[in-house]
This record gives sequence, C-alpha cells and structure tokens, in this order.
Amino acid sequence: MSITPLHRRTFKQGSRTYYNSSIFFPDDVREDVFILYGFVRVADNYVDSVPQDAEGFVLFRNAYRRALNGKPSGDRIIDSFVDLMQRRNLQPEWVDAFLHSMELDLYKTSHNSIDETLEYIYGSAEVIGLFMARLLGLPEESLASARMQGRAMQYINFIRDIDEDAAMDRRYLPIGASGLTALDRAAAHADRRRFEAFIREQIELYRAWQAEAEAGYRFIPRRFLIPIKTASDMYGWTADRIYRDPLLVFETKVKPSKPRVILRMLRNTLTSLDRPGGVPVRPARSSRSPAPPLPHSLQSRRRQPAPTASGRG
Repeated sequence: MSITPLHRRTFKQGSRTYYNSSIFFPDDVREDVFILYGFVRVADNYVDSVPQDAEGFVLFRNAYRRALNGKPSGDRIIDSFVDLMQRRNLQPEWVDAFLHSMELDLYKTSHNSIDETLEYIYGSAEVIGLFMARLLGLPEESLASARMQGRAMQYINFIRDIDEDAAMDRRYLPIGASGLTALDRAAAHADRRRFEAFIREQIELYRAWQAEAEAGYRFIPRRFLIPIKTASDMYGWTADRIYRDPLLVFETKVKPSKPRVILRMLRNTLTSLDRPGGVPVRPARSSRSPAPPLPHSLQSRRRQPAPTASGRG
C-alpha cells in the first residue's frame, strides 16, 4: 500500500528533523517510514490538540483495532499501517504500548519519578526504535540499542519542549529531589542555579542513553546509518545548545534548520566513504560542556527500562 500526500504532509508537519533525515533512505524504506510516522503522528495529534480530542483518539484507536482484526477502516493512515505491520512483522504489543502512552496524555499531567517517565517513554518512543529496527531489517541483537535511540531522542524533546508542555499543564521530567517545585518559566527564573543544574543533569542522562544507542550502530548497514546518524547528531546539537544555556528553552524552540541537517548528512556521507564499518559515532559527553556528576539515584537507574506489565518495557 503506497503512501499518499497525506502521509507526507502529516510527517513533515510533525517532525522536521526526522522528515529531513528520512528523505535520504532508499525509496522502499522511506515509504514505510512515512507510513509509520503518519500513524503515530495522527494519534499524537489527538492528545496534543488544544483542546484535546479524547473522543477522536478513542475512535482512531478502535478503528485501528478493528482493522488489525481484519475489518479495514477506510482510513488510509490506519489501513496502510496495519498492512505495514503484517509486511514488516511489527508486534501488536508494541502498538498497544504506544497507544497506551498516548492515552496517558489525556489524563496524566505530571511524571514524578524516573520510573514513571521511562514507562511513558517506552510506549511513546522506545517502541518507535523497535519499529524502525524492523523496517530496516536489523537483527534481534540490535533491538536494545534501538530502544535506547528512541529513549534518548524523546528525552531531548522533553527538555527542549519544557515551556510548551508547561503551557499544556504537562511535566514529563521528574524533578524528584532536585529542590525545584515546578519547571515553568517563573520557577526557573526564581531559582536559576538549581534549574540550570537540573537541566544539565538531564542532558547527561540523554548522553548516557545515546551512547548505548550508538553501541548498536554496528548492526546498521551504511546506507541506513547515515540518515539515522544525522538525526541523532541533530539531537546532540540541540542538547549542546541547551546545555550551554538552559534558560534558552523559554526563549525559543531549539531545532536545527534544514540546511544544517543537509550539511550534516553530506558530512556523514563523506566521512563514511573511507570507513568500512560506517560513520564514526559521537562521544557520549561533549568536552565543551562538562557537567556535575549525576545523583546516585539516577546513576543506578538510568540503564533500567520500565517493566512491561502494561506494555512499556
């Protein structure tokens, strides 16, 4: 089932970085990526709209479930995704985890521990890494790193979008024992030192997870690795900018421009030509921006994914 202008438009409007990177995949893979992101973006739009469209989300979810059981919905976004699941062996429990995390956004406004955040991230992002591994035909050994890639990128989104999420009365980052009472603009400016330390600490978490993701790059063929590496580089660029000035999240949405993405893509392509194993990976920590050590509680938990009992592994 081929993609439509709706797939392309939905993806492009939802994530400029992903879209600009994915256009460099081979045609067949790119079409499947567009189908995947069309489905997840439409579901996400229902819960992120203002006001939220809870009824629309439930109708979308139920139509997907009927289509999965053999009754086409007539919706190209849903039916093409179900076809993709069957062609690429995408596990229904991964989709269930994704839909559950989207549903959480309808009623859960704050995530108060790292375990709660990781539970949400499994469904909202780690399973996207699992979907992508299947679309690229990667071996089972790659799946743990694929999950970490989704986790790392989602965490940067949470950091980048603090102000936007606060406007929707949402907080995904667990403030825990940080001493902060909120992550809105007023709280950040009232205790700038503590806020900046907290944000830099979260970026160190991202860097640790990104390093785990990059450990799996050896499983990815070069023709696929270049766009993936480019997207991860752009998230690293976003992280570095925010690390230098955490209050920047209240001034602008830190995102790379299309020319920056394309230039990085060209650089990764040229760099990979003389390296049979693929493109080099970025160190987990930027030497330009040292950070204070992580609290022991986060050091001991950052490698432990949330349990899978409710579909978020």
